[in-house]
Amino acid sequence: MTSTAPTAPSARRRWAGLVFISIAVALIIVDSTIINVAIPSIVDDLGITSTQVQWVQESYTLVFAALLLVFGTLADRFGRRRILVLGVIVFATASVFAAFSQSGDLLILARLIQGVGGAMVLPTTLSIINATFRGRDRGIAFAIWGSTIGGMVAVGPLLGGWLTTYFSWRWAFGINVPLGIVIIIGVLVFVVESRDAGEPRRVDVVGAILSVITSASLVFGLIEGRTYGWWLTNNTPTFGDWTWPYSWSIIPFVFLLTIVSGIAFVAWGRYRQRAGQTTLLAFSLFAIPSFRNGNIAAMIVSLGEFGIILSLPLWLQNVLGYDALQTGFVLLALALGSFVASGLSGAFGNKTSPETIVRMGIVAEIIGVTGLGIVITAEATWLVVVPFLFVYGIGVGLATAQLTGVVLKDVPVAQSGQGSGTSSTARQIGSALGIAVLGTVLFTAVGASLDAKLSSVPGLPAQTQTQIVDAVVNSAGSAIPALEAQSPAVADAAREAFSDGTRYSAFAAAGFLVLGFLATLRLSGTAPYHEQREEEAAGDNVTTTRTSGEPV
Repeated sequence: MTSTAPTAPSARRRWAGLVFISIAVALIIVDSTIINVAIPSIVDDLGITSTQVQWVQESYTLVFAALLLVFGTLADRFGRRRILVLGVIVFATASVFAAFSQSGDLLILARLIQGVGGAMVLPTTLSIINATFRGRDRGIAFAIWGSTIGGMVAVGPLLGGWLTTYFSWRWAFGINVPLGIVIIIGVLVFVVESRDAGEPRRVDVVGAILSVITSASLVFGLIEGRTYGWWLTNNTPTFGDWTWPYSWSIIPFVFLLTIVSGIAFVAWGRYRQRAGQTTLLAFSLFAIPSFRNGNIAAMIVSLGEFGIILSLPLWLQNVLGYDALQTGFVLLALALGSFVASGLSGAFGNKTSPETIVRMGIVAEIIGVTGLGIVITAEATWLVVVPFLFVYGIGVGLATAQLTGVVLKDVPVAQSGQGSGTSSTARQIGSALGIAVLGTVLFTAVGASLDAKLSSVPGLPAQTQTQIVDAVVNSAGSAIPALEAQSPAVADAAREAFSDGTRYSAFAAAGFLVLGFLATLRLSGTAPYHEQREEEAAGDNVTTTRTSGEPV
């Protein structure tokens, strides 16, 4: 199977196309963060619970992660530009339904459909870059792509804060429609179509189903564990007319399903590979050290990076009392740090290996997140938060931009769709796990801390104490301002408890980033893998194959 590369577009057209590819990436990344600052307004408007708050985030991220591999493969087969455009259309259409949602369940459904569109966009943008650019230009293009992700992580909250404060949270979704139109026109004009040549490959349907079951069950278990109970049933789950009949919680069985389906996915993929059939996951690519180790590092780093973005906006608004726009301005420090990092990355690019820059970025992230955990208190102000967010943003910019290039630098163009889909999947699985794990840490810690603090409030009945804890946790903190009028002492306890949960969530994120840093120690700054293989082949008087950077 060979790859049909773009027909030598001019340099100006390639870079113009990259602009609209970057806007497409920005669209789906912004949408994963723009809603964070709008959550308190959505809670007030639609009356959603803290579990639904997590699902508003997870429904998008989960489907996103589960389908990246599928659409990465489909893009190679049917055309990368075609899948990109179709994905933007699906995403923009789902955004309209999200904007008009009248209940939490309808909003979650719309977010699920958005996830489908996002999964069509992200791997195709990487694959187009991999197939369009060569040599030094490819490295620059990957750096721009990665910096766009890092910057949009924080621009999203600022944009969402402005729209929520002066218009409505619904415009946080409505803005995707005009942006989608701009992207579609720009991509059709400036991006040349490319696809795999030769006989069309069959899509691994069984592998796709197993991958969806694996990721969906894992995230469901992590989010719903505190609701249904980790071992014994707290709340009996009901699905339609069927009710869970056992005293054992459903969660251990869900995790068992994760393990079984995960093992089946790997076994099935290896079987198809031995039979010479196409696989959803390019298992052969994992023989490339940069690809294998880079994906492991990317997944762990994403787990620590994006999970903290869930708790910070809630804390800034419900504890410190900032509105959505003020919250966006505070989080803008992260975006500024990321943009500064793009300049630093360019300055160090010719003197320092990408692997070293990745490690520098993760160290900066660890410093930033740990600092946040230290300074977060109920009495804190934006002045103590912004410096650490800035440092954290520098780390995100350095690590994200360079890690993408490290992972894909040795992937052949013919497998760029699968390679970029695998890389994006690793990141999104990490992001989904980050939101699930750190969100669970946040709300569990808030509940435990508030329960302990209310025990020392004189004259507070146990039943009332339980109701207050449930109200604060289930509302994701939005009930705290209302408590002030009823009892300042209880409101103070709630603010301190929510600060405790946010702090523990930050420390947990720092712990995962430390693991991500350790994973990067397996990355080598040696010559590209394909060049090593060619040198070995030349030494054995064997005809060398083309490099991954050469057009076919």
